[in-house]
Amino acid sequence: MYEAYWNLKEMPFENTPDPRFLYRSPQHEEAMARMLYVIQYRKGGGLITGVFGCGKTLLVQALLDQISQDRYKTAIINNPQLEYVELLRAIVRSLKAIELPQKKTELSADYLWEVLGQILQNNMRDGKETVIIIDEAHIIQDERAFEELRMLLNFQLRDRFLLTLLLVGQPELKQKIEDNKQLEQRIAIKYHLDALNLEDTKRYIQHRLAVAGQTKQIFSEGAIGLIREHSGGIPRRINHICDLCLLGGFSRKASLIDEEIVRHECKE
Repeated sequence: MYEAYWNLKEMPFENTPDPRFLYRSPQHEEAMARMLYVIQYRKGGGLITGVFGCGKTLLVQALLDQISQDRYKTAIINNPQLEYVELLRAIVRSLKAIELPQKKTELSADYLWEVLGQILQNNMRDGKETVIIIDEAHIIQDERAFEELRMLLNFQLRDRFLLTLLLVGQPELKQKIEDNKQLEQRIAIKYHLDALNLEDTKRYIQHRLAVAGQTKQIFSEGAIGLIREHSGGIPRRINHICDLCLLGGFSRKASLIDEEIVRHECKE
């Protein structure tokens, strides 16, 4: 609706995991580097936590774009609130390497472990690395599911793991991992993403506008300060406020998003 008015090629503040819009703040760069380190050096397990809306899922999508699809076979579980057997089944299905029976009664845990072992061995023989990513892992309620995740890292040779397991979720995930000491001991790298500060909020807004085609600053300094204050530096909230401000500025025929527009949209 407002794209042409603000000289935008597309809407810049959509809350979708499009890697083009990832703002690589220092902490996001650090998180990316750590995840790549775990994967490329076969370290076994990695843990990324962060407050809701801080860009964890977007970071995962950017990570997938960065690793070679010719070298890596990936399984991504976005909704892991499953019983342990269902979670294992979802992982095996996501790898899409072996046809599975259709009846759930034929998919016991023992059978799935056997199939997963075959997949990992086949990938290794084909020169492929296996990466399993559990997003939103904090919503897992079945404690046995965390035990199953630990057991994934038992697939190893004398000198290497046969898979990399990345767990991604909100801060409470860290405590759930710590409650399973054996799993925690297999997590080689941990990193926590926090909210953006004022300077990174400014750069975040500018980055997303630039990706959408607008290189000029259309948010005043004061407006950005208010957006940081009202959003708490959470990218998802920043997106929501900025989107409404662009719409409000369009309705007012404004040439700049100022503090008045931000206050009005936040109040509304």
